[in-house]
Order: sequence, then C-alpha cells, then structure tokens
Amino acid sequence: MSDARSRIPSVDKLLSEPPFVTLVERYGHDRVVSATREAVAEVRAAIGAGAGDVLERVSDPELYTERVAATLEAADIPSLRAVVNATGVVLHTNLGRAPLAMDAVEAMARAARDYSNLEFDLDAGKRGSRYVHCVSLLRELTGAEDALVVNNAAAGLLLALNTLARGEGVAVSRGELVEIGGGFRIPEILERSGARMVEVGSTNRTRLADYEAELGSASVAAVLKVHRSNFRITGFTEEATVEDLALAASRAGVPLVYDVGSGLMIDAGRLGLPPEPRPHEALAAGADLVVFSGDKLLGGPQAGIVLGRREHVERLRKNPLCRALRVDKTTLAGLEATLRLYRQPERAIEEIPTLRMLAAPSGALMDRAEGLAARLESGGLRGEVVEVRGAVGGGTYPGVELPSWAVAPVWGCSAQEAADRLRGGTPPVVGRIVDDRLLLDVRTVLPGAEDALVRRLLAVHEATRSP
Repeated sequence: MSDARSRIPSVDKLLSEPPFVTLVERYGHDRVVSATREAVAEVRAAIGAGAGDVLERVSDPELYTERVAATLEAADIPSLRAVVNATGVVLHTNLGRAPLAMDAVEAMARAARDYSNLEFDLDAGKRGSRYVHCVSLLRELTGAEDALVVNNAAAGLLLALNTLARGEGVAVSRGELVEIGGGFRIPEILERSGARMVEVGSTNRTRLADYEAELGSASVAAVLKVHRSNFRITGFTEEATVEDLALAASRAGVPLVYDVGSGLMIDAGRLGLPPEPRPHEALAAGADLVVFSGDKLLGGPQAGIVLGRREHVERLRKNPLCRALRVDKTTLAGLEATLRLYRQPERAIEEIPTLRMLAAPSGALMDRAEGLAARLESGGLRGEVVEVRGAVGGGTYPGVELPSWAVAPVWGCSAQEAADRLRGGTPPVVGRIVDDRLLLDVRTVLPGAEDALVRRLLAVHEATRSP
C-alpha cells in the first residue's frame, strides 16, 4: 500500500482551486500561501500519527480549504476585543473599567478622524499647547485654580512628587502606603519620582503630631495623603484630617498632595453609595494638589487629572517628564465630552454608563433579568432569576456590595465548561461562577449587548446540551 502522504495535493495545485482563489482575494497571496503550507504540514503530521479521518480526505481540497480559512480567520481576530461584562463588577479593571458615554465616543472618533487644534492657537494663529484642553471645564466643575491632564493617576502622582520633592523628603502615613493595582505601590512611585519617603505614624493610627514632628525637618518638601480607596482599616484607628494636614503643611511652607483616587464628581448618595472624597471637597479642605483617575467613578477615558494651585500646576506643566506622560488628542476629546455632561448632574447619571449602572434601581434590574430569562426560555434554555451582590470595582468602595439580579442558566454541562465556551466565542461573555452556577449579572450588561448575549448563550446551550 502506498504512503497516503504521497496523495497530498501540492501547494500550487491547491492555490488553483476556486475556494483558494477566493481566499487570496480576501487575505492576499502571501498569507494564503503561508497558511496553506501550514495546513499541508499538519495533514502530513496527522497521517504519520494514523489519523483515520484525515486519511479518508487526504486528496480532497476542501480539507485544506477548511484549515486555511480557519487559520486566516483566527489571525484576523483583534487582540483587543469587545466583551460582554456579566460579572456585576461595574469598574472591572481587567475588562477596561469605565465604558464611555456616547458623547465621549463620538468626540473621540472625530478627534481620531479629523485634524484638530490639539497644539494650535486658533486665535493667535500660531503654535499652542495641548495642556489647555479640559482646563476651563475642570476649573468650572471643581473650583481649582488650574488643572493638568496626563495619561493616568499614577503618572499624575509621579509627576507631582518629582516636581515638588525630587531629592527631598515626602511625609506619608504608614497606613497609606498602598498598592494601587497591577503590583504598583506608593513607595515604588515615590522612589521612581526621585523623592525620599518619610514614613509617619503607624498602620492604623497616624496623628497630626506625627506629621508635625517631621515637618520640623528642613528635608521634608511635601506631604502626601493617599485615600485608601481599595481597602478599609477598622477598629482602633485614627488619621489626621485633610484640613489639619493642609494647615500644618502651610505653616511649614510645603505643599499637600492628596491622591483621592476615584474621581467621583457627584454626591455619592445619588448613586446609593457611601460618601467618597471628591476633588472639589479636597481642594476646599486645603489640598494644594489633588490627583485622581479619569476612568473610574468619573466615567471617562483613562487619564490622570491633577488639580490645584496655579503655581504648582504650572511647575508640573514645565517639568520635562510631563511630555513623557502626556495624553493624546482622542483622550482629551473624550474627557472633555465627559466633563461637559457634569454641568447637569442628572444628565451625567443618565448618559455616563458607569453612573447609570451604579444608580440602577433593584426593581429595574429584576425586570431586566426576568426579560433575559424569558428570551432564553423561548430559545429552549431555562434560566433561573436569582438575587445577587455585585461590586463597584476599579479599586473603589471596598466591601460595598451592590444588590442586583442575575440569570443562572441551567446547562447540559458544568458551569465551568459553559463559562469557557462563552469566553471563547464572539463576542466573549464573562460572568462569574458561584456554587457551580454561572451567574450573569444584568447590572453590567450594557443595553446594546443584550441581543449578543442571548445569541451566545443559546449557541453554547445548543453545543452542550445532553442528547
């Protein structure tokens, strides 16, 4: 009996087949040739391993067409993809944190598509500065004297410390030496800024007197306060107020830098959440510089926002490091559009997805879950509507649970297998498994994603149901 590998068509012969001509038109000659050679090699290896299904089709061009098409299609799937978030975590850092308001999306698209006055002064007809954009809005909304936008909050903090205290000491409470995510820690940012960390107080108790003892030293050039946004210390605790710290720092002639973290711009009570430091409140309490994120509770694109006294912000702006940390035109456009919505808080809650999801009432969420379950039922997949608890996420509101509702489909397989299959399709769907049930929390399923979610759930049900 002859070796079946001798019946494998040549690459040239396969390329002359009509399906391959179509593939070349779509993907280009070089890519199709490369994928075809790969498919031929796979078939040759399969024959050597005794794969019976391949032996039966070794001369059939369709065998190679299927493999080549699958290879090329997989290679064209973007690395960064839209995902259906059914986890119930609103600011899911791994899933991109804050989805943007439509105004912000459209503004970013315009900035990307067209030329703009990014660094051009239209009035003077000469070169301008990208750092003027968003400043007037931030001043209007927060009462700040000046503002600067960089690429994230860690960058803002790094720039502030490098500008104000490079080569000198920064007094910071031991209870605020936090890890801000991704393994990055406040002491490391301080070190990279060129400043020297001066630890004061203890983990659970840091009094004003602890700061004042160090402020008596000429080597301390700034005071840093960090809001513990991603964890809580309870029990036998004490910390100095921002007002007291600002007064002590002012008496010592050094600035107070306050990292408030999340960037909440409206009353937390309107979202059903406990109080959280807000930028304008931090400034009113006496902080000289306030740093926060654009893509957390603000609900905008990733950015770091620095507010504060004009002389300090101007120094940051002139620091050569500022250029390395600058944002591009699309970020500025999206941030500006997001900030404009805050001129009308009710509109902001309605149109900024993060705020809308946080403010969603329990009754409306239950209705959505029941509606989703009914659509699945009509497609043959039973889903139980269950009460669940979600989270704000994004390193904010630790321990705060968001009452919500979810659908728990009844699969013909394990919850883990269903979750794996849902992540592997288009679009990927991410839920959470609790007690071997896959829960799909509707709070974080964007309204425009419901049809895709139903389609994916029914497809997985069809693929996994028992005979």
